[in-house]
Amino acid sequence: MTPPSPPDDATTLSVLEALARAEVALPADAHVIGEPVTVTHIRHPGLSRVGLLATCRRGGLTYELSLADVVFPPGSAGASVVERYRGWLGLAPIVASGPEAARAHKVEVADIVVGRPTELVVLACKSNALRCRLLGSTREVTLRTAVRDEIPGSIITVTPKKQWTHARHPYVSGDVSSVRIDASVLGLVPLALHCQDEPHPGAVYRLEQLAPPTDDAGDDLLLAAQECIDERAYAEADELLYWVLKLDLRHLEAHTLLGERNLRTFHTLALRHFELGVAIASLTVGEDFDGVLPWGVVDNRPFLRCLHGLARALLRHDRRDDAAAALRRLVCLDPADPLCAAASLAAIEAGKTWRELETVP
Repeated sequence: MTPPSPPDDATTLSVLEALARAEVALPADAHVIGEPVTVTHIRHPGLSRVGLLATCRRGGLTYELSLADVVFPPGSAGASVVERYRGWLGLAPIVASGPEAARAHKVEVADIVVGRPTELVVLACKSNALRCRLLGSTREVTLRTAVRDEIPGSIITVTPKKQWTHARHPYVSGDVSSVRIDASVLGLVPLALHCQDEPHPGAVYRLEQLAPPTDDAGDDLLLAAQECIDERAYAEADELLYWVLKLDLRHLEAHTLLGERNLRTFHTLALRHFELGVAIASLTVGEDFDGVLPWGVVDNRPFLRCLHGLARALLRHDRRDDAAAALRRLVCLDPADPLCAAASLAAIEAGKTWRELETVP
C-alpha cells in the first residue's frame, strides 16, 4: 500500500492561515524588530514562496511583512501560531528579549474613559505613581496616585479622574479602589514541571524556575539582593528585587524575599508578594497535583518558602482557616516537612496566635 503523500506547501499554508484566523483575535498588539505595531490581518496570498503575511499598522502607516518576523506577547495565541509557522519554515523559535529591548505599546485615548472603573496590571511602583498596563493587553500607562500596598503583578481597579499625555507618554490620575491577585489573567507562561522518575501518584517532581534567556541576569540580581539583605542595606535590596520582577514576574525567589522582608512591618505588602508567588507556581502545580515537591530538590524551595510565608502572612491577618489550608497543602507537597508545617498547623488548630508561633515576635 502506498503511503499518503505529505501535504504540499500551499495546503500547509492554508491550514496555518485558517488556524491564525480562528485563534488570533485581531487587531492585536505585537512587535517588529522591537517597535510596537498593531496586527490587523493575517493572510496567505496564494504564493507558496511568499508564505503568510501580517498586515501591521504603526502610527499612520500600514504595511505587510512575513508573519515569521512578528513577535506577539509570550503565551498568547499569536505567539503560538508564529512558533508553529517558524517551525514549519525550519526557523528557531523567537527568544524573548529583556524588558528594555522592545518599546512598549501605549494606551490610546479611547482605551480609558474618565469616570469609568478600569482594571490595570501593576508593572512597577514609585512613591507617587504606578506604571501599569491595561488588563488583557500590553498597552502601558502611568497612574498618578497614592501608592500603598500595590505590587508588580497585582491587579488594581481605578476610576480615572483625569487623562493626559506628556512627552508622548499617557498618564491618568485616580484612586485605587481595590487590589486583587490573579496570576491566571496575567498572560504568563507557566513554569515547567519535570518528573524525576516515572509519573505516578507520589512521584517526585522539580518545578523549574526559569528558562535560560532571563535566568542568568535574574540569578545575579538575586544574589546581589541577598548580599544587601545580609548587610542590612534593605533599600538597595528592594530595588534589586523589583528589578528582578521587571525582568520576569515569575521569579518566585524575589517574591519570597520581598515577602519575608516586609512580614514584620508591612503585613499586607508581604501577603500580596506571597500570594502572587504561590499563584504563579499554581499555574503549573494546581490543586489536583498528586506528586511531591521535596525540599531536597533545590528548584522547589522558592515555591515551598512562598507557600510557608503565605501561611504566616495569612495568620497575621487573622485568616486562620486560610493559613491552615496553606499549611496542609505544604505538607502534601513535601511530606518530609522540613519547614515544620505540621507543627504550625497543630498550633493553629490549638488556638495559638501568630505571636506565639513566631520564634521572634
